[in-house]
Amino acid sequence: MPVSRPQPVAKPHLDAALRKAAAVWVQPAGNPSRLVWALWPTRAPYAGSLLVATGGTDQQVPGLSDGAQVTVVVAAPGSRSRLAEFSCTAQRIEPDDATITALTAARRNAPPGWEQVYRLPLL
Repeated sequence: MPVSRPQPVAKPHLDAALRKAAAVWVQPAGNPSRLVWALWPTRAPYAGSLLVATGGTDQQVPGLSDGAQVTVVVAAPGSRSRLAEFSCTAQRIEPDDATITALTAARRNAPPGWEQVYRLPLL
């Protein structure tokens, strides 16, 4: 990821970018950043948060755990520059059936194999 520093981003621009993003950069404190697929839900109870599924046969994010401090970088659509960078605290969740269905659809190219789901509140 380039090292350009993002400027403050209006909520509609961030929302549009995250709806299109197939992946974001996630960096738990003290660990390297990882490019991960994530879900940007638009309805309660997770609106304004990224959901990241990890573990099992799915993506691995060393250091991502309940209560971990995390930096999230969102790339600008169609470029390699940073649109936004956020710090947040990861929250492990137990997704309901609708959220599991949405995560499964977001997984795209492989069957789901995650063991944990984390909420990364950005807004």
